Amino acid sequence: MDEWRLNRGAGMGRRFADLPLRFRVLACQAPLTLLFAAGLAAAPPAWALHVGTAWGQAALALHAALLLSSALVPWQRFGRSAPLVIPFLDLAAIGFSRAAAAGELPGLGVLTVLPIVWIAASRLSPAVVVATGLLGPVLAGLPWILSAPAGEAGKRIPTILLLALMTAAVSLAIQAGRAQLRRQQAKIAAKEAQLQALLAQSRERERLLNTILDTVDVGIVAIGADGRRLLTNSWQSRLEASAAPAGSATDGAAGDQEGEANLLLTGLDRSTPLPPGRRPLRRALEGGSFADHLVCFGTPPGSRVVSTAAQPLRNDDGGFHGAVVVYNEVTGLVNALAAKEDVVATVSHEFRTPLTSIIGNLDLVLGEELPQAVLRRLEVAQRNAERLLALVSDLLMSANSAVHVQPRRTDLAGLVEASLGSAQAHAHCAGVSLAMDVPAPLWANVDPLRISQALDNLVSNAIKYSPDGGAVTVSARACDGRLLLRVEDSGIGMTAADAEKVFTRFYRSPAVRDGAIPGAGLGLSITKAIVEGHGGSITCSTLPGRGSTFTVELPADGTPPSF
Repeated sequence: MDEWRLNRGAGMGRRFADLPLRFRVLACQAPLTLLFAAGLAAAPPAWALHVGTAWGQAALALHAALLLSSALVPWQRFGRSAPLVIPFLDLAAIGFSRAAAAGELPGLGVLTVLPIVWIAASRLSPAVVVATGLLGPVLAGLPWILSAPAGEAGKRIPTILLLALMTAAVSLAIQAGRAQLRRQQAKIAAKEAQLQALLAQSRERERLLNTILDTVDVGIVAIGADGRRLLTNSWQSRLEASAAPAGSATDGAAGDQEGEANLLLTGLDRSTPLPPGRRPLRRALEGGSFADHLVCFGTPPGSRVVSTAAQPLRNDDGGFHGAVVVYNEVTGLVNALAAKEDVVATVSHEFRTPLTSIIGNLDLVLGEELPQAVLRRLEVAQRNAERLLALVSDLLMSANSAVHVQPRRTDLAGLVEASLGSAQAHAHCAGVSLAMDVPAPLWANVDPLRISQALDNLVSNAIKYSPDGGAVTVSARACDGRLLLRVEDSGIGMTAADAEKVFTRFYRSPAVRDGAIPGAGLGLSITKAIVEGHGGSITCSTLPGRGSTFTVELPADGTPPSF
């Protein structure tokens, strides 16, 4: 509060100092003249004494001259200290008035305070100010003493000395106040300079940040917890402009959920409009983080595929304060992957027909009576042809990025039992025991063909990567509207780095390659696509030498509508 008052007083002082010097001098002189005139008007005998005596006439003339000179003299020509002659002459005018009519107006001496205050508020040195405060009333009282009747002069001296002490105290108080005011003003000036420096640094950093944001080839959007957009770089503005409906204009400053809702955003098929809940800004405002969420901006042929990621902003209390969303264009990469998948699909399809023919003819030949040596060679050819056909089928499945599922009410326990039955021969040859822990029946709304394919891949891998024997256990449970399916083995396991890449197509860990374990690295990527096609997820927990556990989580009520 004190600092506020000080700043307010300093502001008023600056406004007064901005006035022309002539007006300031007149404003300082006017109170004394008005009080003197009011005293004469209130005491007609005092007025008569002023008019009828030499002391009074001199006082009236000096008061009038000082008032007129305050208003008419161009003080700015004579320097800043020139107007101080006015308060010093005011002391003489007050002395003349006291000599003329002190008996009728005993309080005339108090008027001495006004010129003393004027002098004390000037730029004169403190010593001169205090000396003036002490000697001014004495000098102003000399005419009163000199005009006193015989024997009365000594009685007037204590009154003058008391007034001198009072004005000296006023001068000291004003000087102390001015000193404190100067110190406070110095502090305020220092703070203002510091704030100006910080403001300049902030502006420089803002310019640097804007330059960096406008230089990078990714889009960046920062939004507050209320959905209001705080920042958008130029790359993102151009991206949104490319996805704006015909005849409309986007406004990055006002862009929020409503602005995003007006953009033409689609899924990877580049035709199905993206639901509001799947749009990047809406997802970011829900408070979670996500990465590699692919969105198509605009419509073909000019649509652009963008990978989006979001990270929430937290305040000091850990509460949600907004989010930052990053947009990275991957149109070229997606097109290249699509072209590669087209090639793989075409080649795999062309391989499938002759391979089917070869296997069919081998089956016919093996049905005939042939020498044992020929039969063994034909059986080897048949096994390798079937292996090659399975690889081609996996390639076709992997190339088809969209996994189509047809869910229906299915007993998951029956699917697990059938999968373990099919793998029994393989497990027996590898010395692996199979176990099942699934309550029967365990109903689920899934595509039985696709889930069977995923189970076969998981069980086959568990047996394959347990080369020295061991155990494979398949368990399933229903929990909180979800189905948890686990395939656990006691095989060779893998490192954490390998576990992060295990669902990548064609990936095979160094340990598997060194162990000459057959495979193309497609089974788990296909399984992941099937599970995600059902709206579920699959994870892997593993340790080297201690086996692996693959956990499939599926919605018990079937595939969500967004999938």
